[in-house]
Amino acid sequence: MAALGKSVHFDEESGRDDATADGSQQKPYKSLLYAHTQHPPTASNGPQYLTLKKEAGADQGSGVSEVHREWVPATKTALKKAGNLYEQHKKKQAKGDELAIREKQEAEKRQQFLEEAKKVQIQQDPNLPKAVKIRLNEKDPALVKLRSGKSEKDIDYSEGRGSRVRVTGRVHRLRTQKDVIFLTLQDGYGLLQCVLTGDLTKTYDAMTMTLETSLEVYGEMWEVPPKQHAPDDRELHADYYTVIGKAAGDKEAITTRVSPDADPQTLYDNRHLVLRGENSSSVMKVRAALLRAFRQTYEETTPSCLEVTPPCMVQTQVEGGATLFAFDYYGQKAYLTQSSQLYLETCLPSLGNVFCVAPSFRAEKSQTRRHLSEYTHIEAELDFITFEDLLAHLELVMCRVIDIALKNPQIAKLVQDLNPKFQVPERPFKRMKYADAIGWLVEHDVRNTEGEPHKFGDDIAEAAERKMTDIINRPIFLTHFPTEIKAFYMKKDPQDARVTESVDCLMPGVGEIVGGSMRMDDYEELMEAYKRVEIDPAPYYWYTDQRKYGTSPHGGYGLGLERFLAWMCGRYTVKECSLYPRFTDRCTP
Repeated sequence: MAALGKSVHFDEESGRDDATADGSQQKPYKSLLYAHTQHPPTASNGPQYLTLKKEAGADQGSGVSEVHREWVPATKTALKKAGNLYEQHKKKQAKGDELAIREKQEAEKRQQFLEEAKKVQIQQDPNLPKAVKIRLNEKDPALVKLRSGKSEKDIDYSEGRGSRVRVTGRVHRLRTQKDVIFLTLQDGYGLLQCVLTGDLTKTYDAMTMTLETSLEVYGEMWEVPPKQHAPDDRELHADYYTVIGKAAGDKEAITTRVSPDADPQTLYDNRHLVLRGENSSSVMKVRAALLRAFRQTYEETTPSCLEVTPPCMVQTQVEGGATLFAFDYYGQKAYLTQSSQLYLETCLPSLGNVFCVAPSFRAEKSQTRRHLSEYTHIEAELDFITFEDLLAHLELVMCRVIDIALKNPQIAKLVQDLNPKFQVPERPFKRMKYADAIGWLVEHDVRNTEGEPHKFGDDIAEAAERKMTDIINRPIFLTHFPTEIKAFYMKKDPQDARVTESVDCLMPGVGEIVGGSMRMDDYEELMEAYKRVEIDPAPYYWYTDQRKYGTSPHGGYGLGLERFLAWMCGRYTVKECSLYPRFTDRCTP
């Protein structure tokens, strides 16, 4: 506290409200309030608060006015205002001190409890029935019998009504009540609520339990009591458990690392933890189901499609050189594939219709919600077909895949939970030619990226495309795009040389998920196409040869799995549909 009558200086221009100031003329405080906190006023003979007054003096002929500086007492108004603020400060500080004392007492009390808890040791009773190891989703009645009703004991195997089991998993949810701990384990196969009572709740491990801690739990399987809820309406009444791996808590707790309101980049940085969440893991399970369904569909279609595995390292382009990832391949220039289409076409003569599930790469610096730099590409090529055959095949495959996936009750429930509004697409899909789409956009005043009405030849932008699809609100086969805006290999429409026999399949909420076309099957036409887009045909000799050795009318398509998944699961962005998404400036973790 300041000595009686001591002068305390403050100056808003040169002062500082921190430890470097001491209230002297050389080191004044910045504010009068801070001066009060460091040198509190007293009823009598308290500190005198002085502020620096500046007045411009007369010009002495030098052309520069002198500034007169003088330390003067603070005004009564300023002192009254600062005094009121200081009283508020003291009350706030007192509350803070009181809270700190209370928190310290609670921390000491908790530490005492924890020290006592360390003395509590639990042992597995060797007289109990042998526990059967099960996954959390195990429902075989031969392995898992559920006990029901009431019992005076939390654990009672005397009547043999409930199976004694052993489970492992990580704590997904945790709820502590007086003398009872409810924790829900997750093991990737299912969820199971475990109930801890008695000494099991009094151990150090129990009192410091954190989410994601891995456990092994033994106990009896019970039906959930009436009006109570738990996964699969059952729970495990534990008689013993051990901690396998304790998860971090406090500031490093998983709920802190990946909180729901975290910014997207933080969530991408911690994608490995985000994947432990119910939504993200559910999307991955639906993704796996779709991959199985695609393979089953291609196997069962007539004629069937054979799966092949084309290379990812190539020296040719498919969708334009601007989106190629280039790298040095033993001194030669090579690229990551944009599409496996060209290789699939070479398989047709000897293998028949073929498909592949492989990564494709696009070096597009696009930040839209439907673009990835690496994505899973489901591609197929069909031999001896017409354009109408191609459209019919596409519709069949997509609808068949959805039917197969949703026949699995678990997958159907996941889709329902993720996207309650999802509906199996209405068949047949709407057919709309590009020229008609341009007319629709003009009629509905949907402008192009320059703010002008759409015209024939425009590459319809994503926003306009999605708006049209959402308003029509059904799957659309958008066909017959102009030659100039499509890839060089697409076959021209025999009835209108301005356009190609091409198709994009558009789905509400996501837009384009499939792109396909008939392929040029005439040698001379293909050579002219190389010339038109200024591509050297030499590296494509193996592709061109298909037209020299028994050409045929053929076509194919590529489907982006992440876009298909985003549509089905109602995800805002395809980034949520990739295990570890790769997009502009993101290649970690």
